[in-house]
Amino acid sequence: MPPESQIPIAATVKRRFAVSLALFYSAVFAVSGTHLPFFPVWLKAIGIDPSWIGLINALPAITRFTTLPQITAIAEKRHAIRTAMMVSVLATAIGFTAVGLQQQPLALFLIYAITCMMWTPTTPLTDAYALRGVARYGLDYGPLRLWGSAAFAAGSLACGFLVDHIAARDLIWVIVAWAVVAVAASLLLQPLDDVRRKTAEAHPGKALLRDGGFWAVIVSAALIQGSHVAYYTFSAINWQLHGLGGLTIAGLWTLGVIAEIVVFALSPRFSLHPSTMIAIGGLSAVARWIVTANEPPLALLAIAQLGHGLTFGMTIVGTMTLLVQRVPSHQIARGQGYYAACSGLLGATTSIASGAIYARIGDNLYYVMAAMAAAGALVIWSARDRLSAHPQSEASGG
Repeated sequence: MPPESQIPIAATVKRRFAVSLALFYSAVFAVSGTHLPFFPVWLKAIGIDPSWIGLINALPAITRFTTLPQITAIAEKRHAIRTAMMVSVLATAIGFTAVGLQQQPLALFLIYAITCMMWTPTTPLTDAYALRGVARYGLDYGPLRLWGSAAFAAGSLACGFLVDHIAARDLIWVIVAWAVVAVAASLLLQPLDDVRRKTAEAHPGKALLRDGGFWAVIVSAALIQGSHVAYYTFSAINWQLHGLGGLTIAGLWTLGVIAEIVVFALSPRFSLHPSTMIAIGGLSAVARWIVTANEPPLALLAIAQLGHGLTFGMTIVGTMTLLVQRVPSHQIARGQGYYAACSGLLGATTSIASGAIYARIGDNLYYVMAAMAAAGALVIWSARDRLSAHPQSEASGG
């Protein structure tokens, strides 16, 4: 047992880690809270047509399965996850500034592609850093992650308010401002002890990819999360066409994030198996997208938006719990990279296709999303027996 004099120091270190991570999550997700709903609105405002919007919005997903896995693997190999997070947000701020100075589709596409190469690793790297902290300090992932969701809601609401008061062509500078805040927050991140292997391992990544249970987790999660593509890309545009104002749109997004925050806050009390949580998330998404496809009245649309707590929140809690259980801590960044790559491949394909599909059938695109979510629920449910007995992460006591 450590001497009493050491206990307050340990508690202080733990608290400092949690606070700095919460601030960084907040800043990073504030960028997403302005980008996801309103970047397509900005593209439309500067004269980009729907086909280009679908293609441009596919870029983050494309980089998730091309450059992102390499970046997370390099950061893990060099034991530089925290440094990689800092570099990533700095490059993001610079990149979005350059994007804001462009209006030609091809030039915008190329600069945004470079920006996404550095931006998209931020969340997987942050989750890897967070999960290592969870193992190191005995914390819960959900209560840490909820601060990102709260900032997402705040960023979305602030930008929604601005939509009604500033020109849509200026929305890009709100995204840039939050990216600069993320750079400042990164300077407060606390170093973590290196998690190094004590024995040689020739092909750690290949060993992970031979785990059928790992594949079931990341494929099912990718399908369910990928079913949100139509919502992320076209909901703000579509709701504007139906006469909703910017603040109302931001309010609808915020309702979903509030439900997500509640799920994260309560997640330490959940007793369901993580695979069941993911299945619930998938089935909830089926119901949510069917309702959304039918142009519901505002009250019903608001109820559907509250389903985001299940379709996104419950899914990610189940996914992260299973990843902690199945992936050793020394490979957690690599595992996050593979998960992001799988999500990116599916998300990019869906985003590219969604532009053309939306142009033809409009709101009926949500039926395609419902089918994707149903497939994700089926994959995880069929693998539930395999996932009931899991290999334990070495660094977390298994």
